[in-house]
Amino acid sequence: LSMLRRLEGSESSILTVQSNLANSYQMLGRLGEALRLRRDVYSGRLKLNGDQHADTLLAVTNYASCLLSLRRFGEVKSLLRKAIPVAPRVLGESDSVTLKMRGCYAEALKSDPGATLDDVREAVTTF
Repeated sequence: LSMLRRLEGSESSILTVQSNLANSYQMLGRLGEALRLRRDVYSGRLKLNGDQHADTLLAVTNYASCLLSLRRFGEVKSLLRKAIPVAPRVLGESDSVTLKMRGCYAEALKSDPGATLDDVREAVTTF
């Protein structure tokens, strides 16, 4: 990553490398480090591509997935409430990222210790 920066790699390439590094951290259980990178990648994709781009939607889904692993349900719900309506328009209803996004949102709704019956109903409806 530092070599890519020194060689003045494109912003998109740097974000891709950061995302791959976050994947490795997340698989190793180093969730704090993965979360920091996921947040940076999502922020970078928003600035580079806007919120209605496939790369940004993948980044927000990966960020939400990491937050879910850390049981930060409120943040997952807040983040995905904005992205879920955009994903089907940009990616399609049956795209894997759209489905993963909905799954993360539903999981956050039902797993939150403060979940109500309405939250569980919304989780079922969402997915």
